[in-house]
Amino acid sequence: MSEKKIIYGFHSITSRIRLDVNSVKEIYLDESRNDARMNDLLKLIKLHNINYHLSSKNRLDGMIPNSKHQGVIANIIENKQKYITVEDIVEEGAKEPLLFLILDGIEDPHNLGACFRVADAMGVHAIICPKDNAVGVNATVRKVACGGAESVPFIAVTNIGRTIRYLKENGLFVIGTDGETRKNIYQENLSGPIAIVLGSEGKGMRRLTRELCDTLVSIPMLGQVESLNVSVASGICLSEIRRQRTLS
Repeated sequence: MSEKKIIYGFHSITSRIRLDVNSVKEIYLDESRNDARMNDLLKLIKLHNINYHLSSKNRLDGMIPNSKHQGVIANIIENKQKYITVEDIVEEGAKEPLLFLILDGIEDPHNLGACFRVADAMGVHAIICPKDNAVGVNATVRKVACGGAESVPFIAVTNIGRTIRYLKENGLFVIGTDGETRKNIYQENLSGPIAIVLGSEGKGMRRLTRELCDTLVSIPMLGQVESLNVSVASGICLSEIRRQRTLS
């Protein structure tokens, strides 16, 4: 079973071509652009014999209103059979300790896209989110992710609590982030299999999610601001995990 979707932006489309060229059905290019970036993409399109159309900027604006498409839009086919489960990843294992990023109720697509970008850079094996009351992977997320949404598996689950219990039963240490906790991320041993949990932009983690975590940590805040954007917080936490794993 497959689903038609639209993606846009140079990073998103280039990554999709390189990772899964057969899913790219056609690409629309701004006919007024003749710069190096557009020419490089056009070479890649021709190399893979992808169907493309030179279109006016007005037509592209009409295809995705109020979006910064950069003059490149693609129609893709998403094969739903490609989607994997948490169980698939846990059972298959990895060359290094597993690392999951759990986002409990993120609603802003820009935040999710930025989290994808960080997760890709830090070697996260999958991002886990609830199916309900949270943003999914859409064109805006893919654009902001700059290719991260094509490389990092996204797993939407019906019950975050059940998923956390499963991860704990299979040897993962589940760490929640909470600004009120005295112990900070730098005081925690992060070398083993880990699932790091971040809550929504305004409310943080839900109560049950918090209670299911093995431990809670905070990010030290030395300035005047009271909180960090969820994507920034994920970057700090994941980079510390990566740092400790490099040293161990």
